[in-house]
Amino acid sequence: FDRKRGIITRGERVGERRFNDISGVRSFMQTCLLARAIYEALKNNDHPTIRDLYYYTLHTIEGTEIETFNDQDESNSIFQDIEVMTGLLREQMGIVAESRGAMVGNIILESKGNRIDCTKFGIGAFNIPSLCDQIRILEVDAEYVLVVEKDAIFQRLNDYEFWRKNNCILITGKGQADRATRRMVKRLNEEWDLPVYVLTDADPFGWYIYSTYRAGSISLSYESFRLACPEAKFLGMTMTDIEKYEIPRDHLIKANEIDIKRAKELLVKDPVTKLPRYPWFYESKKWRQEINIFLEKKVKAEIEAKSSKGFRFLSDVYLPEKISNKDWIT
Repeated sequence: FDRKRGIITRGERVGERRFNDISGVRSFMQTCLLARAIYEALKNNDHPTIRDLYYYTLHTIEGTEIETFNDQDESNSIFQDIEVMTGLLREQMGIVAESRGAMVGNIILESKGNRIDCTKFGIGAFNIPSLCDQIRILEVDAEYVLVVEKDAIFQRLNDYEFWRKNNCILITGKGQADRATRRMVKRLNEEWDLPVYVLTDADPFGWYIYSTYRAGSISLSYESFRLACPEAKFLGMTMTDIEKYEIPRDHLIKANEIDIKRAKELLVKDPVTKLPRYPWFYESKKWRQEINIFLEKKVKAEIEAKSSKGFRFLSDVYLPEKISNKDWIT
């Protein structure tokens, strides 16, 4: 964790792959196969998906019954290694991945010469493309970015035109965000100086989603500098909101063992380094309070629980109130 930059970064440890080392010959072969496939795609100006690359390089090694890759995950891992080795990101290589993110609000984009007004999608929204750095951001007239964990909540806020009434840009990653969604959020924060607020369920999974937007992830630590937003603020839903907004007890969900385990992990130190694994949680008084309330009560709450106050309570009261009162956690 780079405290100065507030993001997870790649460490100094390195690995080697040798064709004459029996323990590394398989990964060496896989690296060469994928690197050749990427080179051929670049040479022919093709934009294959990660899954295309997997199938393109998957075959039985001649004279054996051994497959070049056991599964897609193995291929993906080698691909990430190639990104680190070459210093080129997937997007810079023109490799496409499935994109899930969507965006709506007072923002105008340009893609392949086409002007895209993100206020004119009706009840729909602009689908953030995998190669989002190829999108030019021409104009932005918004005060902040609101990142919503759930697509259903995003659609409801869009239907109410929350973005128009509150002059913001709505974005959803539909759960754990993909790289393109995180990159778009980062660009709006960095290039247009827009504050970023994150709305998730009140549970450890939601907190981890916020953590990924804020500090990055270990698996993509080499990309944190272009994906993470250290200044992103957690708007809610918080455990203290449950009492403050009088969420009925029968609207709460009992936490399971996985939830409890994940929550505890947010407040522990690494047994080797003796440093907090998640310092932005561990060293924050407010976050420790939230997590300890969760561990004490062993309940969690969904964003939708606020519907007990009315269908428009979230959009008309909760969100505007939280933002105007600066009731967030960093």
